[in-house]
Amino acid sequence: MALLIKNIRELVQVENKPKLKVSGKEMSKIKTISDAWIYIEGDRISDFGKMKDIPDFSKAWGMKMKVVDASGRMVFPSFCDSHTHLVYAGSREIEYIDKIKGLSYEEIAERGGGILNSARRLHEATEDELIEQALPRLQEIMMLGTGAVEIKSGYGLTVEDELKMLRVIRRLKVMTPLTIVPTFLGAHAVPIEFKGRQHEFVDMVINEMIPQVASEDLADYIDVFCERGFFTVDDTERILTAGMKYGMRPKIHANEMYHSGGVQVGVKYNALSVDHLEYTGDAEIECLLGSETMPTILPGAAFFLGLEYAPARKMIDAGLPVALASDFNPGSSPSGNMQFILAMACIKYRLLPQEAINAVTINSAYAMGLSEEYGSIAVGKKANLFITKPIPSYEFMPYAYGSNKVETVILNGEVVK
Repeated sequence: MALLIKNIRELVQVENKPKLKVSGKEMSKIKTISDAWIYIEGDRISDFGKMKDIPDFSKAWGMKMKVVDASGRMVFPSFCDSHTHLVYAGSREIEYIDKIKGLSYEEIAERGGGILNSARRLHEATEDELIEQALPRLQEIMMLGTGAVEIKSGYGLTVEDELKMLRVIRRLKVMTPLTIVPTFLGAHAVPIEFKGRQHEFVDMVINEMIPQVASEDLADYIDVFCERGFFTVDDTERILTAGMKYGMRPKIHANEMYHSGGVQVGVKYNALSVDHLEYTGDAEIECLLGSETMPTILPGAAFFLGLEYAPARKMIDAGLPVALASDFNPGSSPSGNMQFILAMACIKYRLLPQEAINAVTINSAYAMGLSEEYGSIAVGKKANLFITKPIPSYEFMPYAYGSNKVETVILNGEVVK
C-alpha cells in the first residue's frame, strides 16, 4: 500500500542527513518545506519535496495508492513520549485533593499514598483489567499525535506483579499501532513491608526480579528512582550493574526533589536518559556535557506537583540536548497530551518553538533508542506522522495550548484516524 499526501502547507522537521539528536544552538533550527508532498510506501517514508517538483506517481498506482489532500494543513513527525507509567489500575484524585490541601509528595507517600497506593491497586487487578484500562489511554495519546511511547513497570513492587505489568505491556505492543518501548522499574519505591530493610528489597530486585524479567525478554531498559526517600546512589549502582549484565541499558529518575546524585550515576553507567531534573545545577550540566545521556524534562509532573521547573534554557545554552516527555501516571502527571508538553516547553521553560519541537520529536526518540527510525521526516524512516487541522504556522502548535490541532494520524504508513 502506498500513500501520497499532497498540497501540504508546510512539511515540518525534514532531514536530508538524519541526526540521532540535536544539541545546544542546533535545537533552534528546524527545516521545513512549504507547499510540499510526501510519498510513503509500506511503513516507510519513500520521498518528499515541493509540489512544483512532484513526480508522476502513476506507475505506482498499480500497487494501490491512497491520496490525501492536505491543503491548508501541516505535516509533522509523530511525537515520541519517552517517559510514561501508562499501565496502572485506577486513579488517585483523592491524593490530588490532599495536594490542594498542602500535603507534599513525600508526606502523601509516608501515609501509604503515592506509588504504594498504585501498587496495592495493581496487585488486585488482573492482566485483562489492566489492558482494558490502558487501551483507551493509548488511543487518546495516539489521537493527540503520539506515535511512539515508553511504558515503565514499577507499580508492582513484587516479583509477580512486576512481571504482570511487563507482560501487559508486551501484550499491548501487538494490540495497537503505536510503537511501545518497555522499561523495567522494579526500584520505584520501597514497599511498606521492607521498611527498615531496604537493602533486602534491593537484593530482591537484583536476584529475583531482574533474572526473571530478562528470561522472558520483557524489558529493553532498566530504571531506578534515585531520590532521597527512595533509592540511594549505592542502591542505584547495584541495580543498574545487575541489569546491564542482562543487556538492559540504564535510564534513571533523577533530581526530581533534591540534588540526588542521580545525574552523575546515570552518566557513569552510560544511561540512555536521566529524567525529571528539576534540581539541576552547574555540576550536573558539566557532567552531562560530552556524554551520550539525554537530559529529559517532564513538565507535566512539575506543573501538577507545583515543583521547581528544570533549567531547560540554561541546559540548552550550555550546549546540551534536551528531550521532553509527559510522565503520564496516575499520581503526579495524569495526562499523556504531548501537545500540552510542547506548549509548556515554550510557556514555562522559555524554549523557542523550534527547540520545543526538537525536544518532543528527535531528542525524545533518542531517549527511547529510536531516533534512527523515528522523530523526524527523512527517507527510510518509519512513516509515523500527523496532519494538523488548518493552522497558520508551526509556531501555532505550542501557542494554541488548549485545543487538539491534530486532524489525521498516520502510523506505520497507515491512516488510523
